[in-house]
Amino acid sequence: MKWQGRKKSSNIEDRRGQRAGSGGGLNPLLLGSLVRLLFSKTGLIIVGVLVVFSLVTGTNPLQFLGSIMGSGGQGFATEVAYTPSAEEDRLAEFSAVILGDTELIWSELLENYREPTLVLFSGAVSSACGNASAATGPFYCPADEKLYIDLSFFEEMERKLNAPGDFAQAYVIAHEVGHHIQNLMGITDEVQSLRGQISDKEYNQYSVRLELQADFLAGVWAHHSQKISGMMEAGDLEEALNAANAIGDDRLQKQATGGVVPDSFTHGTSAQRMRWFKKGFDTGDLTQGDTFGSERL
Repeated sequence: MKWQGRKKSSNIEDRRGQRAGSGGGLNPLLLGSLVRLLFSKTGLIIVGVLVVFSLVTGTNPLQFLGSIMGSGGQGFATEVAYTPSAEEDRLAEFSAVILGDTELIWSELLENYREPTLVLFSGAVSSACGNASAATGPFYCPADEKLYIDLSFFEEMERKLNAPGDFAQAYVIAHEVGHHIQNLMGITDEVQSLRGQISDKEYNQYSVRLELQADFLAGVWAHHSQKISGMMEAGDLEEALNAANAIGDDRLQKQATGGVVPDSFTHGTSAQRMRWFKKGFDTGDLTQGDTFGSERL
């Protein structure tokens, strides 16, 4: 890919070197102070103000107190000694360029496009969707509209999944941005609303269709990006398809256990992931990506 020297996104939150907190309760160092405060006259006034505040804004006053005291839904982070390698810093710059390119493309394709934030972390991270480790892999949290990635995942792609290449890495970022598009369109909420109302097997089928649509949207980005910026070089498309093939449910399950359980699929088979990415790349047409209405996946 010809990405060096291109504009980088400013929507980058670099949390490398931070250790995610549990978010499971109030900071113990301040808990005693909070208790004493609440039982004082001043504390009663504060509680009254918080109750009124919660009625007006719909905010949970306990979450508000938690954020003040160093916890809340996303936990708290502490700095640890961390020095990124030159290669990791290069990947951070690359990721910022790719995110910037998705912003360019999607702001043209969608009215009032709201740009997501990319969070770079190392080891573990707290999000509005909960805590996660690097083993989780890249993910998108609709609650805070942020993409999360430990850059070591790109090394894992090459070393363990045999999916090397910068465009393979770009595909991963574009796929997570695809989930952001689904969130903006209300598709994510529709699927998540089914949880608990249908069987796990049926819900997995919806999850597969959601993931395949994100693959399609990644392909749409690549189609329009190539037309506008011409970043792609010979072999880049094959890199993305190889990556889609490498992370298919059937291939990953067979590598891990030697067998395949289709009812447990949540992301789609290798063939399905390649097909939908390629369809997005070939057409560049958002109307062609209705994975939920398609009989053939």
